Amino acid sequence: MSGGQVLRRADALRDAGTPFVLATVVRAERPTSARPGDRALVLPDGHVEGFVGGSCAESTVRVEGLRLLRDRSSTLLRITPGSTGAADEREGLITVDNPCLSGGTLEIFLEAMVPPTVVHVYGDAPVARALVRIGQAMDYDVRDDGGPPAETAAAVVVASHGRDEAEVLTTALRAGVPYVALVASRTRGAAVLGALNVGAADRARVSTPAGLDLGATTPAEIALSIYAEMVGARERVATPSPGGLPGEGSGPIGPAVDPVCGMTVAGAAADPSTIVDGVTWWFCGSGCRQAFVDDPARFVLAASTPGTPAGRS
Repeated sequence: MSGGQVLRRADALRDAGTPFVLATVVRAERPTSARPGDRALVLPDGHVEGFVGGSCAESTVRVEGLRLLRDRSSTLLRITPGSTGAADEREGLITVDNPCLSGGTLEIFLEAMVPPTVVHVYGDAPVARALVRIGQAMDYDVRDDGGPPAETAAAVVVASHGRDEAEVLTTALRAGVPYVALVASRTRGAAVLGALNVGAADRARVSTPAGLDLGATTPAEIALSIYAEMVGARERVATPSPGGLPGEGSGPIGPAVDPVCGMTVAGAAADPSTIVDGVTWWFCGSGCRQAFVDDPARFVLAASTPGTPAGRS
């Protein structure tokens, strides 16, 4: 995939509301296969599209890219072929010693691209209007047009004071919207939930009275408490539900250690792996995997930190 194709793919992901990390090589010392300007994308399930170096460099980019998606941040990543002495701890720079590199140093800028949070607000009460104002100030994509929740919706808040509450809540719950809230008193909220044609687990997902108990009294304060609760309950974008992106395999199950070279790897479907005696071992590249497969006992006995056991998240 060329650099231009990577950017077109990035545009498509952005339009679809899919978070990703854009990795761009900004400096490369010989001998390295990457060149300044090479680009790749790190997807939430750990897949890397494009080229920023060989398999070992790609593995490091995957690990750091997934971390940045969780933190919603960006950094300059320096990958070196071995120990460089004192770690460079400058702000905005991460240095990783990669024993697999054949030589040279790569510097890659990793930029997390997380789409605006989509919040649907239903109703025209003062709290609903405050939710729109405060959400827009937070750079959220706040929608109050009364339409159905978007597939990428992070939250649905109903503040209509009795108008179409059950219908909107049911639609949001069945659509799997992560945060669903109803602005109502405790007594009325319980009555509305009891009338919903959904299972008990879905009823339990509705926050009512909506928001954290901050002692809020004004519409703006209530709206603030709702956003605070929503942010606190927000799932990290780099830990998707099983299945990851549609059609792209399962998501990462957590960092693991390559038993051959000692590198930290993401434990994603895109990482090479093998199973020995029911334990899944993850590798930075095909070379380490082959070395392990040729003589598993040598590395199993020597490894101080085993790979992630199969099925463990």
